[in-house]
Parts: sequence; C-alpha cells; structure tokens
Amino acid sequence: MKVIFATGNEDKLQEIRQITADMGIDIVSMKDAGYYTDVEETGTTFEENAYLKASTIARKCNLPTLADDSGLEIDYLNKEPGIYSSRYMGKDTPYSVKNAELLRRMEGVPDEKRTARFVCAVCLVRPDGSSETVRGTMEGRIAYKIAGKNGFGFDPIFYLPERGCTAAQLPPEEKNEISHRGKALRMMRDILEGDMNAPQDE
Repeated sequence: MKVIFATGNEDKLQEIRQITADMGIDIVSMKDAGYYTDVEETGTTFEENAYLKASTIARKCNLPTLADDSGLEIDYLNKEPGIYSSRYMGKDTPYSVKNAELLRRMEGVPDEKRTARFVCAVCLVRPDGSSETVRGTMEGRIAYKIAGKNGFGFDPIFYLPERGCTAAQLPPEEKNEISHRGKALRMMRDILEGDMNAPQDE
C-alpha cells in the first residue's frame, strides 16, 4: 500500500515512517510522487488546512494522501499563534526570533495563566474522495526562557510541568510518545490498518 504524506518536512516524514514501519505501507513524500507545489493554507482551522492539502494532492496523484496542520495555541494570547504558527512574524523568520517575541509578550504573566497546547490535525483523503481527520494535543505552559536543543519550532519555550522540562529538552523518542503529532499519527495508523484489512471488492 502506497500513501503520500503531503509535506516537505523531513522530520514529519521520518516520524510517520517510524510509526507505520511494521505495517507494510510505503510512505512517500509529495515530491517523490511528482508533486512540487505547496498548497495554500486558506482554512480557518487546523482540520480544514490538513484537508485542503490532502485533498488537493490526492486528486492530482490518485493515491491515498495524508496531510497534517499543526501549531501552538497560547490561551493568554487568545490562542495565538494558532493556525498561523508557521507564518507567525513571517514564514522566513527564524524560530529563535519568534520564540523570543512570544516570551516578551508573556512577560509578567503568572504560571496559572501561561497555559498552552500544541495541536496537530492529520487528514487522510482516499482516491474516492472519502476522508478521515483526527486531532492530537499536548498540554503544557509557556516557559520563562528558551531551553533545549532537541525538537524544532516552538519546542524550546513549551514547558511540560509533569516532565519538568521543555519539549526541546526531551529525547526525541520520549517526545514522540507524548507529542500532539505522535498522538494524531497513532490514531491515523488505526484508520490505515482498517483500510488495509477492509474486504476488497471482487
């Protein structure tokens, strides 16, 4: 079974390949499938953006297609940056700058009001147009300083009280166990297994 994962992000590709490694599924990037154009994210939710990407590429390539949309929601900032996480302060702005700006905006905010979460919606669109979407979240707080060299994006400012560290201070395998994307991809794995085991039409 060949499935396209609509991303150019090698970290995401590696993660889903690890989660589906024992399933006999060939996960290919959209570039490997011959599709080189980014899909514009015009949706108003993570789920809508994931569906837009997956459905566009599924139509072009006529293969089951997965896509995700993820981001950071900070409650004190009215859930900013949310669906605009990758575009916050400009798409080409380094995350070191983005993280510093978010910490500046949160200066003086007490622990109990620093609640935040990472959100990941993963959508599967099949060649017949049917689709399934799942959502995974990881709850935490905004840290007071940047910490950690692992992970990417906003991980260095996302503090996990139960672990006593930021997401960027966790070993990758441990982060994948509890992360928003790891949870969503494992839910999607169950859906893919159902598709593989479904009776085929004669």
